[in-house]
Amino acid sequence: MQQQLEAIWYGNHPMGTCLAPAGWLFAATVTLRRSLYRMGVLAATRLPVPVIVIGNITVGGSGKTPLVLWAAELLAERGYRPGIVSRGYRGQAKQWPQQVRPDSDPAMVGDEPVMLARRTECPVVAAGPERAAAAAALVQHSGCDVVLSDDGLQHFPLARDVEIAVVDGERCFGNGRCLPAGPLREPVARLKSVDFVVVNGESSVSGIPMRLQAGAPTSLSDPGRQATFSAFRDTPVHAVCGIGNPTRFFRQLESKGLEIIAHRYPDHYAFQPEEVNFDDDFPLLMTEKDAVKCMRFASDRMWYVPVSAVLPSTFSADFLKVLERFKMIADRSGARRQKSNSVS
Repeated sequence: MQQQLEAIWYGNHPMGTCLAPAGWLFAATVTLRRSLYRMGVLAATRLPVPVIVIGNITVGGSGKTPLVLWAAELLAERGYRPGIVSRGYRGQAKQWPQQVRPDSDPAMVGDEPVMLARRTECPVVAAGPERAAAAAALVQHSGCDVVLSDDGLQHFPLARDVEIAVVDGERCFGNGRCLPAGPLREPVARLKSVDFVVVNGESSVSGIPMRLQAGAPTSLSDPGRQATFSAFRDTPVHAVCGIGNPTRFFRQLESKGLEIIAHRYPDHYAFQPEEVNFDDDFPLLMTEKDAVKCMRFASDRMWYVPVSAVLPSTFSADFLKVLERFKMIADRSGARRQKSNSVS
């Protein structure tokens, strides 16, 4: 099913043209809904701390989560106390939101929140369907002074101070149509209203360049053990990937000189032990997001490849400058509320 959709969205498939009217209706609906929130006709939750939304306008992976990790690290280095809210897609918890710890079960709270909790020392909450309520709970219970929202660019009930849209530099906007005719969640013109457009990989799209740098392969069974990519060049390796754009991961491994046997799965796929137990002795490499779902049945030949976002230093300065402006506004608002409460 996923491959059929990609053929429609990223090719010249005639079904894209047939579905175009539905795409126009979708675009009009989401644009109207955003306008109603912007005008205050529909109420959005405004938090007492700055909210930074890092999302995209297309379906599937674009590099949002590595950028969230980058932002969390940068903010912590500059003395902020960031907290992270993530959707928790495919999490099976009965109640939301859910506090996420490094040892939380990804089947309950989702794979991305667990990965974020493991990679950062930040408080993380899996939002479920109510991202605004989850973000409010995060601020109330964690003491964070800035909220990073992993995805949620189209979740207008959560008021935001900074919007960063991430574009997949390779796939860009597909056929340029909105769902279901194309991969767009909003029209491309939406990028004109965000604070920053970050482009993951080389592209003709204008924006702040970002690249994903692969870290040392790390053992699933013993996370303290790492290897070099050269250690995997003497034999083929199984490359297992269940993210939005698996091709990016496969090419990354090939660029390291590895001969891969590619295994493509849907995004957020819930792996079973037998699906990664191959009848040979070849090592297995996977993404970090996939690894959090395979830790409980990890073997010695299973490794994951962490990635880190690399961005220009000028963007770091611009990002912090914009955030500081909203932080000052939030601090003044908080001081006014405190003074009003003391007077009353």
